[in-house]
Amino acid sequence: MEKIDIEQIKDWIEKKDVNAIKSKISTFHPVDIAELCNELDIEKAAYIYRLIDNDTAADVLVELDDNKQKELLDILPSKVIAERFVDNMETDDAVELIRNLDQDKQEEVLSHLNNLKQAGDIIDLLKYDENTAGGLMGTEMVLVNEDWSMPKCLEEMRKQAEDLDQIYYVYVIDNKKRLRGIFPLKKMIISPSVSKVKHVMQNDPISVHEDTPIDEVVQIIEKYDLVALPVLDSIGRLVGQITVDDVMREAREQSERDYQLASGLSQDIETKDNILHQTTARLPWLLIGMLGGIGNSLILGNFGTTFAAHPEMALYIPLIGGTGGNVGTQSSAIIVQGLANNTLNTKNVFKQIVKESMVAIINATIISILVYTYNFIRFGPTSTVTYSVSLSLFAVVMFASIFGTLVPMTLEKIKVDPAIATGPFISITNDLIGMMLYMCITVLFS
Repeated sequence: MEKIDIEQIKDWIEKKDVNAIKSKISTFHPVDIAELCNELDIEKAAYIYRLIDNDTAADVLVELDDNKQKELLDILPSKVIAERFVDNMETDDAVELIRNLDQDKQEEVLSHLNNLKQAGDIIDLLKYDENTAGGLMGTEMVLVNEDWSMPKCLEEMRKQAEDLDQIYYVYVIDNKKRLRGIFPLKKMIISPSVSKVKHVMQNDPISVHEDTPIDEVVQIIEKYDLVALPVLDSIGRLVGQITVDDVMREAREQSERDYQLASGLSQDIETKDNILHQTTARLPWLLIGMLGGIGNSLILGNFGTTFAAHPEMALYIPLIGGTGGNVGTQSSAIIVQGLANNTLNTKNVFKQIVKESMVAIINATIISILVYTYNFIRFGPTSTVTYSVSLSLFAVVMFASIFGTLVPMTLEKIKVDPAIATGPFISITNDLIGMMLYMCITVLFS
């Protein structure tokens, strides 16, 4: 969305030039209209909404930023939300929208829905935990019975397809609605004379249960390169499907949350959030970092005589702290990534620590030798700093590597999100321990 377009449309809104606005936004994709509305204040965004058709309005609402979407829903009557948006949405998008409303408004919106079947599906889906397959799935699917003939199958597929925007798979069920397979459309073209669907269907399709965590759903779709994934209840009945666009959106949101958490942000924020929201998201870890800094100063304050005798030791405080933080963050990031994509099992804690220790020994040895060589040339072979800094770096790298490996694996075992171990927590802890090791080794060689 170019700035000139936004400013021009703002001017048209001020002048109430309906024809110009309609002519302009008629060329926009729903995502572009959502970008436009995100840049406008809520009154102007609502004005734009009144000028677009119901189907487009529903698509735009799904693409809006969460804050802007909430502002818009707050000022719209429940009947308008139901008839303009929810009635024109797929069930998974409708459920996500309704979850963001308070309880009273949820009931009002559902009472105004014209499609009673859709209302019933939405109510059923709202009962699921939003972090499970059931909370993410939609109920719009093409279903055929395994005992149907090819002509009947084709006729039913045509009827069902009329109400769907996208068809990902055609699912084969039995008389008890249990999933039996996937119907390959290619077979219908090359084998139209086959008597029944069950003779050409692909058996045992990959599926998940309604209580499967979203993280696992994302991994399955990525691993098997699927565009949709059927969801079953406890007795194998097909209750919905999760499509790749929903999964990718969820994966992106999870990635953003993990990245922000690893960076020391306590909640989701965006560049356009207000000052108070950004401050409250950043401040908690900054306060923890401040406490870590005070802890460092207390440690260093106890070694005043050591610094008086060897003032050159102060030059290497940033090196010790920075190296420990970097190594710990590297180690924990590798572990968190392995846990996220299921290439690492928490049962192999000892094996992973041994492997990381071997890597740490190589890295620590190379770093220590390089620093020793530099100090040997600068301060001479008899200087305390020549030995203490090299040994301290070796110890810090070893500790940071093992600590950065052990913490996220331990958190995963006790069902705590290991992403919280990849950021400031690791850096602050390594900083404190690193300083303690540095000072103790220096005193030992003094």
